[in-house]
Amino acid sequence: MDDGSHDTYYKQARFTLKTWTGQETELGTLKTYTETRFNFGNSTGDYEFGDPDGGGSKTGTSWRARNSGVSLNFAWIQLGGLRVGKDESAFDTFIGYAGNVIQDTIVPYGGFDTNVIQYYFDAGNGFSAVVSLEEGYGGYTIDSYVPHVVGGVKWTQGWGAITGVLSYDSNYEEVAGKVRLDVNVSNELSLWVMGGYGSDDNLGDSPTTGFAGGRGMYKQWGGNWAVWGGGTYKFNEKTSFNAQVSYDDWKNLGIAANVAYDVVPGFTVTAEVDYQNVGSDDLAKGWFNASKKSNVGGILRFQRSF
Repeated sequence: MDDGSHDTYYKQARFTLKTWTGQETELGTLKTYTETRFNFGNSTGDYEFGDPDGGGSKTGTSWRARNSGVSLNFAWIQLGGLRVGKDESAFDTFIGYAGNVIQDTIVPYGGFDTNVIQYYFDAGNGFSAVVSLEEGYGGYTIDSYVPHVVGGVKWTQGWGAITGVLSYDSNYEEVAGKVRLDVNVSNELSLWVMGGYGSDDNLGDSPTTGFAGGRGMYKQWGGNWAVWGGGTYKFNEKTSFNAQVSYDDWKNLGIAANVAYDVVPGFTVTAEVDYQNVGSDDLAKGWFNASKKSNVGGILRFQRSF
C-alpha cells in the first residue's frame, strides 16, 4: 500500500460461517444453505465501506485496520430442482468460476450477488440445465418488473464437461453468453478454457458513476469478447499448482498463479502472484481503478476449514 503517507501491506482476516440442512420429502430433497462473512482488515478488503465512519468513500484514515463489514453471500432454500433466495448468479455458478486462483476476476467474467428464483434439471445421463430469474445488485439491480434471465446447459462425462450459459440484462436489454470446456487430462492435471461474448449497444455509463461503464450485470469484461483459461496440477496429495490467464477486447490482460499446500488436513497455505496489464482504452483503466498500466501483486492466505 502506498497512499503518499503510509507504506505497508494490506491485511485481511475473515471468519466465514456456513450452514447446511437437508431432508427427504415426497416432493424431493429439501435443502438450505447459508454463508455469512465477517471481515477485519484494511480498505482493500472492503471498498464499499472504505470510510471507517460508515461513509461510502475512502478517506485519509482508510488505510487503518478495523472491522470492515459483514456480508450475506448465500441464503437459499431448494426443494427438488427449485431454488429461491440469495445466491450468486447462475451465469457464474452453473458454468463455473474462473479457476482455483484467489484473484480470478482480474478480467471480470460476470456479476455475482443476486436474489434468485431458479430451476435445475438433471437428466441423470450427464446432461443438466438451469433457468434463473435474477434481481442483480447495486447499480445492476432490476429497475422494473422484468427480471434478469439466465439459462444454461451442461454435458458432463468422465473426461470433463462442456457448458454454455446465456443471459439477458433487463435494464439495458443486452445479452451475453459464455461457453466452457473442462478436460481431465490425468489424475494430476485438469485444464479449462472459457470464452465470453456480449452485446453492448446500450451500455454507455461512465465507470466513475459506479454503474455499467460499458458493462452490465453479466458482460463485465471490456469490449464485446473475452477469454479465460487455466488449470490445476496436483504434485501430490498436499500440494497443487493453479494458474489462470485472461484477456478481453479492450486488451486487458490478467495472469494469476499460486501454489496451495495442505499443511495438515483442513489447514491450507496459498501463495499467489498476480499480474495486470490495463488495455489502451481509457475507459478500461478507469473501471479497473489502476494507477498505472502494469501492476503486480502478491497474496499469502492461511485458511482453516472444518
